[in-house]
Order: sequence, then C-alpha cells, then structure tokens
Amino acid sequence: MTVKKYFLAIVISEPLFQRIEAVKQDLFLKHGLKGALRSPAHITLHRPFEWKEEKENILIEKLKSFKFKNEFLIELNNYSFFEPRVIYVDLKPNNELFLLHNEIKAFAKKDLRLFNEVNDVRGFHPHITVASRDLKKSNFFELQQEFISKIMSGGFICNSVSLLKLEKKWDIIHNINFNIV
Repeated sequence: MTVKKYFLAIVISEPLFQRIEAVKQDLFLKHGLKGALRSPAHITLHRPFEWKEEKENILIEKLKSFKFKNEFLIELNNYSFFEPRVIYVDLKPNNELFLLHNEIKAFAKKDLRLFNEVNDVRGFHPHITVASRDLKKSNFFELQQEFISKIMSGGFICNSVSLLKLEKKWDIIHNINFNIV
C-alpha cells in the first residue's frame, strides 16, 4: 500500500490565477523562490493529510457527496505577511468562505475520518501564498517593503473545491462542484 499526501482547496479561477502565478514566477526569477510554485494558486480549506493511493477512488466518491448551499464571491485584498517567512495575497472578509471551511472540516472528520485539521490551533486564515518555505528571514523584510504597497485586486466566483495530490508537485486530481442544497 502506497500512502500519498492530499489536501482540499479552492483553486483560484482565471484570469486571477494567471496573475498570481506570474507573481510567483517573478519571485522565482528575481529571488530564486520556488516553494510556492509547487502548487497552483489556491486557498487551503483542509490541510494536507495522508490517504492510501489504492483507495483514492473511495476518497473521490465520498467527496462527490459533499454539498454546499451556494456559490459565492471571493475578493482579493492586496498583500499581507506572516512574519518572517510568508508573503500572501490577502482576501476581503467573507462569511461564506468561513462557512465553507467549517463544513469541509466537519465533512472530513465525519465522512473521511480525518482529524488532523481539528488539532490546528492556528485557526483558519484564508489566503493565497506567493512566497513561503524558501523565503529566508534576511530576504523577507526587503520583499515585505516591496510588496506592502503593491495592489492585487479582483474577484471570482467560488463554486467548487479541488482535491490535490502530491507527486513531484501538488496536482489537481479532482474538482468537486457544489451540489447545491
């Protein structure tokens, strides 16, 4: 049995997806930061968990039964920081997004028997990472000054959740459209 890593996220829609990916690519070209390039621009809803690859089809079938009440607008709100290692695109406050996160968390616990999200004491802070793990503290404050005044705006309709799997990088393996209740 092969155990793989998976997570659940909202993958950002076009054309915002390409704009955010361009920022990540620019950080790679100018500063050698490639950590954020390992996954498509996204908002994490359930952090990575392990699942037997041979039972991946069961995971997907269970996810197909997830229901959410309706699609909703997600709006970007410039850049922000988790000092001293993360630069991210911030989001405007959004009750629907918090509701979706809570419903995904409850679904994962009850239907998928996943408990790793329950122990996360950091809480849910939705964001879209553009630089993280390989951003050194010495470089962080310089880039923070560069990004603090940059504008990143726009919005997109969220109507699905994606299941991502780690191979060499995180790849979308299934999209779960909201089965509107």
